[in-house]
Amino acid sequence: MAKLYHVPLSPFCRKVRLCLAEKRIECELVEERYWEADPDFLRRNPAGKVPVLRLDGMTLSESTPICEYLEDKYPEPALLPKAHEGRYEVRRLVGWFDDKFHNEVSSKLLYERVNKKVMGQGFPDSTNVKAGAKAIKFHLDYMAWLLDRRRWLAGDVMTLADFAAAAHLSSLDYISDVDWNRSEVVKDWYAKIKSRPAFRSILADQVPGFPPPAHYADLDF
Repeated sequence: MAKLYHVPLSPFCRKVRLCLAEKRIECELVEERYWEADPDFLRRNPAGKVPVLRLDGMTLSESTPICEYLEDKYPEPALLPKAHEGRYEVRRLVGWFDDKFHNEVSSKLLYERVNKKVMGQGFPDSTNVKAGAKAIKFHLDYMAWLLDRRRWLAGDVMTLADFAAAAHLSSLDYISDVDWNRSEVVKDWYAKIKSRPAFRSILADQVPGFPPPAHYADLDF
């Protein structure tokens, strides 16, 4: 069985978990306190980051290469289009969420509100929290613009781009930092994607000291 070293609220780990579940690859989840720099974990990934996936006798790190490996090795159901243009657009949006959204929103809200406490690094920086709360509005509006023109974020079918976005938003939704009333089309998209069987384990996550809001696991909000 595959083994994933992860942190429950990490968007990058959640993206990998969604891909594994969508492709019906059974996987044991192992919570890893990567910030403690355990020597055994550093031998698995000298970068000292999660996710790390043990699969097919290999140790895989970095969420996007992991997801693309899964796509190449286990192509059904497909999470990347066949056309070059479509694959480009998926990769562009995965980069958008894992880079721009992460730097402007996830790192400002999730890391300040949760990670600092879990890691014993002090209190949230209110300047960062305010910046993240402002930036997420722009990103939700951009998603709404895309979804007004497409069935899913990158086109007519669900792809890795949707999982990347949902991984970040679900982590923030766990701490009630997403205003779902800002856009009906984004809210409908999220309701649709979190109703998938692949989302079940994510909606069951519980982080000690941080109980999720009542709507978090509600498929109808």
